Amino acid sequence: MAPQHPFIPAALEAVCTVCSVSKAVQANLERLRQITKDDRSPVTVADYAVQAIISLSLADSLGEEDCLIVGEEDAEVLRDKDHDAIRQAVFETVRAWRPTITESEMLDAIDHCDHDGSSDGYWALDPIDGTKGFLRGQHYAIALGRIEDGQVVAGVMGCPNLSTDQAFPLREQDPNGVVYAASSGAGSWEFSGCDPTSSPLRIMAQQYEPNRPLRFCESAEKAHSSRGDSERIIESIGTRGEPARLDSQCKYALVARGQADVYLRLPTSATYVEKIWDHAAGLCIATEAGAIVSDVTGNPLEFTHGRHLEQNRGVICATDGLHQQIIEAISELSIA
Repeated sequence: MAPQHPFIPAALEAVCTVCSVSKAVQANLERLRQITKDDRSPVTVADYAVQAIISLSLADSLGEEDCLIVGEEDAEVLRDKDHDAIRQAVFETVRAWRPTITESEMLDAIDHCDHDGSSDGYWALDPIDGTKGFLRGQHYAIALGRIEDGQVVAGVMGCPNLSTDQAFPLREQDPNGVVYAASSGAGSWEFSGCDPTSSPLRIMAQQYEPNRPLRFCESAEKAHSSRGDSERIIESIGTRGEPARLDSQCKYALVARGQADVYLRLPTSATYVEKIWDHAAGLCIATEAGAIVSDVTGNPLEFTHGRHLEQNRGVICATDGLHQQIIEAISELSIA
């Protein structure tokens, strides 16, 4: 492996740890629903537990100065007495990893992820990306990206139900899962079994072949992108192949490892603004594998405006050659 960012080992260890934690929560969906009387409670428990453990793990390895985190969650809801059952479930989940932790320490660790993205170096964390996939017992991702001076310089992403075998059906869970890690100039690497000690495999996006049917990687949730516009873009460029539909930033990994040609996230609203934690890790993994990531106008994603991608609309992750054609098609069809 080429020299990697010095924080990759700490990030890799943290993400691999929470892959097993989140899978344990997902395996107990019905029990948690019965305890909390809330159909969405399992993903809530996983979100908070993962965020707490990532926060604590990075602090253990790197110290407070290097573990500023822009996280998706805060502990305000958990501190409410009306959510005692969920707070206790989160606490039990975190305590299974760290038996000596107190409830107050756990809540503080969650709230530590409140950075506004204004410093020269920080992390962007999406603890459970792909809520509905998690609740269906299917795909989700744990995404941790490192941003320095406005650039994503490292990314680690856990895909606990995704198989390294590209022939494995995407609608099914692989019991082993996979983790991806990348950093600037060091390439993208696949760790099978969500195991940081496994021998990593270098992954690369496939070369664009104009005569091959286009393999679009789409969200399982229709609301996440405009599929009608996606169809128009495909028709203007070539032939539609079998789409890969799954939730979360796992879609970036499919393009990065050559299983799909493009992940297209078209705007569904004039006012919607993408969040940095939804793209930081995936962007690094895809670009280090040779793919190109931009917004729908071809501009780079701007990680210099705090918690949101204020200067961008939509996201395109595609193989070199195809990416340029998609930008042209969007412009010609007046889609965005």
